Amino acid sequence: MLVLGLMGSPIKNGNTKYLLSLFMKEADRLGAQTEVIMVADQDILPCIGCDACGKKGFCVIKDTMSSDIYPLFRKADVIVASTPIYFYNATAQLKALIDRSQALWSRKYILQVSDPGCKFRRGFLLSLGATKGKNLFDGLRLTTQYFFDAAGASFDGMLTYRRIEKPGDMEKHPSVLKEVKEAAGNLLNPLLARKKVLFACKENACRSQMAAAFAQYMAGDKFEVLCGGSEPADKINSVMAEVMAEKGIDMAFRIPKSIDDAISDVKPDHIITMGCREKCPDVSGAGKEDWALADPAGESINFMRKIRDEIETRVMKLIDES
Repeated sequence: MLVLGLMGSPIKNGNTKYLLSLFMKEADRLGAQTEVIMVADQDILPCIGCDACGKKGFCVIKDTMSSDIYPLFRKADVIVASTPIYFYNATAQLKALIDRSQALWSRKYILQVSDPGCKFRRGFLLSLGATKGKNLFDGLRLTTQYFFDAAGASFDGMLTYRRIEKPGDMEKHPSVLKEVKEAAGNLLNPLLARKKVLFACKENACRSQMAAAFAQYMAGDKFEVLCGGSEPADKINSVMAEVMAEKGIDMAFRIPKSIDDAISDVKPDHIITMGCREKCPDVSGAGKEDWALADPAGESINFMRKIRDEIETRVMKLIDES
């Protein structure tokens, strides 16, 4: 399970970094994998309002957002945004990232395809401000709520702190340690308790990706879904993405990976292969089964649809039996 932190402050070792670090350390202690994006260090250009994403579903700007961050949003189980208040909202650096999430909004609301993780992914906000104003966090809350919606995450809460201005003020706060620990536990423990299922095929570009997406979309609250290939391809199969879109499921920003990478930090409880004699590692205690599915690569789109529907049926049965 991946917890993705967005450090929105341009001050590298200030109060915002401390607050996010507390949350990520607790997530790590609980057993999650963690990754932090230092937003100010990224090459993220502002949205230019060209509406290309509304027509094609992808941003035309080629930078870190397109190459790295969109895929990380799709990979994450939890997204934690952390920012100080600048004029009643996020920093300019984090706001640029949020604005570029318009591409994800367009895929969801214009192209009408759903990110497979949208039913279980969670979002959480951490923020602090120098003043004590009653409405200090109102603008940021609304911005973050709609950002998480675009990124396919629910808005599951926030921790905010007023009168945090000088270096070290956050560390001196009397209740922050207790509050962060409690918030992280409430957010992560249900997800950490999920059954871990690995779907594997040769290239991790087609059948295992479909199986993983269906399982995430239909039962992401019950299963932590992993997928990998014995010889991973460079990218997913475009025809597969097309037929999954017919089911309303968005396969954009998914990247094939090896089986070893897929389970490097997680021990699967169950391994399901697709029928191409994958060389799966021997995982002690893990159940194994093979679905013996025909390989649709290079076949007609109708053949791909047939395999898609068979996989959907098998995933539904897996859910019912679990």
